[in-house]
Amino acid sequence: MKDSLDGFTPSELRKLRSMKHPYGIQKFLDGAPYHLADTAWSPRRVLAEQTAHCLEGAIFAAAALRANGYPPLLLDFEAEHDTDHVIAIFRQHNCWGAIAKSNYTNCRWREPIHRTLRELALTYFNTYVNLRRERTLRRFSVPVNLKRFDRQSWMTTDKPVWFIVYHLFEIKHYPLITPAMAKSLHRIDERLFQGECLGKAYKRNRP
Repeated sequence: MKDSLDGFTPSELRKLRSMKHPYGIQKFLDGAPYHLADTAWSPRRVLAEQTAHCLEGAIFAAAALRANGYPPLLLDFEAEHDTDHVIAIFRQHNCWGAIAKSNYTNCRWREPIHRTLRELALTYFNTYVNLRRERTLRRFSVPVNLKRFDRQSWMTTDKPVWFIVYHLFEIKHYPLITPAMAKSLHRIDERLFQGECLGKAYKRNRP
């Protein structure tokens, strides 16, 4: 059977394997600038451009996890009055952790100490907010193993990988809170909001 990583060049594989473990992958993503273009780059393109947004960062992390012996797993978050978020997930010592790229401070790395995916998802709830300072996270998905897209060369294609996004729209999601809970939520204060926006990338106004 053909190796699932054969599409990468030797130098690309060396780069991915040099990250060695999940936190090494997170450090790579943290060092890459966040971009705001409406793109869906493959991990190969992210390596070449050295920049990514949320979706691309998660897909890249899944490929890097695979190169280092982990399954290439994603988890999708759905929000109300806000954008969704995608993270790459991994297991160590029978607990879940996460790698993520985000324009907000606290929607990124999670240590592998969470016994369930719901427990992991809940750690994102308190600071998952929109510009109105509302807590917006509502649902998390079943895990998605990206090897299902190997025939579409999701790791190395030069074409956009929107097919992964379309799949995330279709899969089962579980509620994190009840409608009654959602109605009684408080907005976050300005101090917490400013902390979340530390280092945030903004679109530049055209002249």
